Amino acid sequence: MRVLMYGWEFPPHISGGLGVACFGMTQALSEQGHNITFILPRLKAGMSSSSHVNLLGIDFLSRGRPADILGSEDQAVLAAAGFLGNIESWQVDSPISPYLTESAYMEMLARLRKNRPEALDDFIEVSPVDATGDYGPNLIQEILRYAKAAGIFAARIPHDVIHTHDWLTVLAGVEAKKRSGKPLVVHIHATEFDRCGEHVNQAVYDIERYGLEQADMVVAVSHYTKSILVERYGVPPEKISVVHNAVTRQDSPIRGEYHKNRQEKVVLFLGRITFQKGPDYFVEAAARVLQHRQDVRFVMAGSGDMAPRLIERVAELGLGRKFYFTGFLSGEELEKVFLESDLYVMPSVSEPFGISPLEAMFHDVPVIISNQSGVSEVLSHALKFDFWDVNDLASKIIAMLDHSPLREEMLSRGAEELKGIQWGKAASTLTSIYTDLQGRATQPPTRQLSFGN
Repeated sequence: MRVLMYGWEFPPHISGGLGVACFGMTQALSEQGHNITFILPRLKAGMSSSSHVNLLGIDFLSRGRPADILGSEDQAVLAAAGFLGNIESWQVDSPISPYLTESAYMEMLARLRKNRPEALDDFIEVSPVDATGDYGPNLIQEILRYAKAAGIFAARIPHDVIHTHDWLTVLAGVEAKKRSGKPLVVHIHATEFDRCGEHVNQAVYDIERYGLEQADMVVAVSHYTKSILVERYGVPPEKISVVHNAVTRQDSPIRGEYHKNRQEKVVLFLGRITFQKGPDYFVEAAARVLQHRQDVRFVMAGSGDMAPRLIERVAELGLGRKFYFTGFLSGEELEKVFLESDLYVMPSVSEPFGISPLEAMFHDVPVIISNQSGVSEVLSHALKFDFWDVNDLASKIIAMLDHSPLREEMLSRGAEELKGIQWGKAASTLTSIYTDLQGRATQPPTRQLSFGN
């Protein structure tokens, strides 16, 4: 089957678990005989089509002689979205990304204006969007711009089904459905309530709700997420299929050669340092653990808007010599931090799934995860706790570090459990969804998107 897939990130250019999930998912779909064209806003340096997916950026349509590729109507759409016209315009990379903080966005915007002021003015319109949580103030404008241009691919690339990931690309999927009349699958990896709790960005929520209404089928990464979609967005339960994520297994050139050269135990937090991931609970638990034993080092790997406040909190608690902030890690650095770790903790406040515990287990690191996570549905051999119960978390960390038989039991049974968590299983479920949708007649959008309604 031919799948037209819209996303925002894909390896090697990723900022979170969404890119990792998209890679594993498309690889498994390809192995089952599907042909996937994956659309990104633009291709970054070092990105190219892999053996299993045809990777295209919207800027692809801007290359060469656009008049030979597009009709006049499509050229007008792209020009209005800022992807055609002055070559200097479309060569400026957008400074907007899903997890960009407002202050970082403004700094980057100032640098771009200094370097290419005229081109940037043509390319980006700074909007007064009131951003919440992790979002930069112009992200909504970028989403709308991407959607206008992305739909053009649906008229130019043969496909049988449209598959989008999260709210970042759902409007592109709706536009594609309008153009081709093919069924739309909206894949939800996280909701605005996961990211921001009750303090949602209304514009983001409106886009999510609209996309869920227009979808022919919704895929949720867990039953936990499905319940949020039903209760918070009013999606009929029968319209939602649960497809759990998995872990991509790759041979590591350094894994067999790596040896720990220290006596301390290492407890790892890996993820965005934001409200959703519960990093503050990790810090408070660390303070309690260090009252019990001093031969423990806590590592927080990642970046996010809560990092400055947590660094101050670590100093207040006197944990400076036992607590390390690494910043964002990827590639070999990420591999090494897993190999150095004795225990992985995921204290998420609201985690739709959570691939990183599976990655930790793949590296022979036992895990402790919050009950408020989708991955807890597929992992039996992991210690679990409610994210707010810092004392329970500290007790479980101590138990895992103090009792090697417990650790070995969790590792042994977890390794067996991990064998059944495969992307191939997820791909088979998606194939069934695609096949079922092919036999249905799709309906055009029932209403237009309006914010605040």
